[in-house]
Amino acid sequence: MIAWLRHHRRALAAALRRLGAQPFTTALTALAMGAAISLPSGLYLGLANLGRVAGNLPAQPEISVFVDAQASEAQKQAIAARLRRPDIAQARFVSKDAALAALSATQGLADVTAGLAGNPLPDAWVVRPRDASRDALERVGAALRGLPGVAETHLDSQWAERLQAGLDIGRTVVWLLGSLFAIALVAISGNAIRAQVLARRDEIHVSRLIGATDRQVRRPFLYVGALQGLFGGLAAGGVLAVAGTVLEAPVAHLAALYGSSFHLLPPTVLDSAIVLGLSTLFGWLGAWVAVTRALRQVDASRP
Repeated sequence: MIAWLRHHRRALAAALRRLGAQPFTTALTALAMGAAISLPSGLYLGLANLGRVAGNLPAQPEISVFVDAQASEAQKQAIAARLRRPDIAQARFVSKDAALAALSATQGLADVTAGLAGNPLPDAWVVRPRDASRDALERVGAALRGLPGVAETHLDSQWAERLQAGLDIGRTVVWLLGSLFAIALVAISGNAIRAQVLARRDEIHVSRLIGATDRQVRRPFLYVGALQGLFGGLAAGGVLAVAGTVLEAPVAHLAALYGSSFHLLPPTVLDSAIVLGLSTLFGWLGAWVAVTRALRQVDASRP
């Protein structure tokens, strides 16, 4: 066990020396891998922040039922009676005075509402159907729309459902891009390692003459690939940090225009650890494939 650990320590030290001997090439490889990693990672973070917006929306769809200003008291009572049927899970009445007070409390609209001669808002009901499926919502909305005294109905969660559908598509795109860029990471790491193996062909011949196995020959190159992947993940983190700093002020300004305190959240520790782990893994995998193929070429060229 001690000898095995000693071999790995020596292989790691050799990999660090090889990377340190070519700082410019190492930096370029890390930047190339970082650019490949940062795109799917940035899309994932963007979707996570949009998910926060979607998470603040009502969990279940609601139907707003606006009462006609000319509706009689009997019609209002009939609407209230209809909303007590079993297909309605919850119905909340919002008077026009309460709606105007809520509108006046909205940022930037207090001066507008103060200048109104009267209250132009109607009384309304906020209805939550028991069945949240689209067919049931349309059926309940049509039934409520046809009641005498109802001016209009509006399904409040239609745009939220569209946002969720867009987020689902975005997550699929992230998985597809992540898979493609994982292949790119393996290729970038593999090409860099293959060149190093072929450049040390004579050294590998000598190592085998003194009894080195393929596993021992391969080990330093695997550490080089893993370290390249790790440096690529760190470079991607730097790219995302710069992008977050650049976008922070515009996003905060846009949120303020909508009266929101929304701000971009940085990646969590777990997200960062996953990105670094995957980039290291793909760098190691690319090195393993490249070294295995290069050793075969070295064997074929052996006199």
